[in-house]
Amino acid sequence: MRLLLISNSTNAGEAYLDYPKYRIRDFLGKHPLNCLFIPYAGVTISFDDYEARVKERFTEIGQTIVSIHHAPDPKTAVEQAEAIVVGGGNTFQLIKMIHEKGLTGPVRERVLGGIPFVGWSAGSNVACPTIRTTNDMPILEPESFDAFNLVPFQINPHYTDLNPPGHAGETRQDRIMEYLAVNTEDTVLGLREGCILQVEDNRMSLFGDHPVRLFRFNQSPLELDKSYDFNEFLK
Repeated sequence: MRLLLISNSTNAGEAYLDYPKYRIRDFLGKHPLNCLFIPYAGVTISFDDYEARVKERFTEIGQTIVSIHHAPDPKTAVEQAEAIVVGGGNTFQLIKMIHEKGLTGPVRERVLGGIPFVGWSAGSNVACPTIRTTNDMPILEPESFDAFNLVPFQINPHYTDLNPPGHAGETRQDRIMEYLAVNTEDTVLGLREGCILQVEDNRMSLFGDHPVRLFRFNQSPLELDKSYDFNEFLK
């Protein structure tokens, strides 16, 4: 199994998908693949415009990409794809449309069969067992929170330690600890912006300038840098 799970598409002040583009290039390889883009998380951008934005960056790295929204039969498009790419946006709309089009099983089967999967933000959330550690508002109600279940842990993308002055609400850490209070067996990895988890078969590596924050029930959070053996989270 090959996964590239990216916290965010764009760092402040940079062009769209600029910081991860060479990691995506190296991950997908030198030869152009039939990359299938799933734009369903886009809410305030049309799927055509979303595809064009991603295509511009993928063309830069020598890859072709076509959005699934053009396909007469989305399941057939998944079966014929040589790579799956899932963009960010609203995770609830994303998973709702994935469920409605019956893509959970087909995508999971193809990725477990060896084709590469690239996802950022909401696209990394749906690689988890569920989407319940997303940061997004539930603007739509999916039939369930179940996702592709490609990894056995939960990701919180865009993880931040910030607690703005005057803010009296919960921090991101508070929210994750609430999640673990009722999902006590789960593991949550807080993936800070600019960071990427790469899975190659039974090995997982961290790329980026920041550590991952590890959350487990009834344990103090831990900071894990690139020297940590992330393979344990795949077991």
